[in-house]
Amino acid sequence: MAAEAATAQGGNEEAGGEEGSEAGTQGEGVGVSKGRARSWTAFDDDVLRALHANGHGVTYIATFMVCAKCTIHRHARALGLVFDDKHRWTPAEDAVLRARYPDEQTADIARDLGLNIGRVYQRAGALGLHKTEAFMASDAAGRIQRGRQDPRMVAHQFQKGIVPANKGLRRPGWAVGRMRETQFKKGRPAHEARNYVPIGTEKYDAKRKVTMRKVTDDPAVFPVMRWRPVHVLVWEAAHGPVPAGHIVVFKKGLKTLVSADITVDLLDLVTLAENMRRNTYHNYPQPIPQLIQLRGALNRKINKREKKQA
Repeated sequence: MAAEAATAQGGNEEAGGEEGSEAGTQGEGVGVSKGRARSWTAFDDDVLRALHANGHGVTYIATFMVCAKCTIHRHARALGLVFDDKHRWTPAEDAVLRARYPDEQTADIARDLGLNIGRVYQRAGALGLHKTEAFMASDAAGRIQRGRQDPRMVAHQFQKGIVPANKGLRRPGWAVGRMRETQFKKGRPAHEARNYVPIGTEKYDAKRKVTMRKVTDDPAVFPVMRWRPVHVLVWEAAHGPVPAGHIVVFKKGLKTLVSADITVDLLDLVTLAENMRRNTYHNYPQPIPQLIQLRGALNRKINKREKKQA
């Protein structure tokens, strides 16, 4: 196919005139002119059809034709060509992989085949191919072998018994310039923090959609754990700590964000399993659960396609 492309391109050059002058400025790609926007011709359509018929993927075709993958997708749709997301390996490609994989870098093989390196690794694994010991011991493998390091690397390695250049400099209380005045002081009270709020302060938690209350300033407690849901505090005040595997929730239709209105009769103690059963989308009438599942599957497909085309 590459030979046909070269022959056709040479024919354009021999035609002379304006077309011949444009072809003379073309690079290695089909129909690409330097210094101009990519122009798509009927000849490009023929090349695209041929490469698609030969089973090549979008990445290979975009590389061969020197254009973006989105361009290939756009013109393929116009021609009614459909690309299979899964690459179909040909016997010729398998032969190339068997011959080159044991002793060459996988990135070079992937580039020559116009494939993602991950697909080459997967196919090699399916064929039971492995790198040879000679390759793994060579510099091409990218590994650092004992006694075989590059002399430039050896010269800059830390040697056994070397004394660090900054040994003894970082002593307690050591500071330069304005470091001391901007450092956190050991044992600094919480109320000295810029964004400090006192115990008992309440706020709305947008993620959990409940009212939270600050219960401690203990520096040993992670800041986010210094806040507790108000409805849980109300329950614990009446019944003690929440048992393991349970949570406190509002009864259906009685939820409120006003802390003064939260009373124990509005609350319910349920197991985690029961809470899941109450909130699962399977409680919706048919066919809504199936539609929710289909929407999730569709979103995953769209995200996968957009990621590949990016």
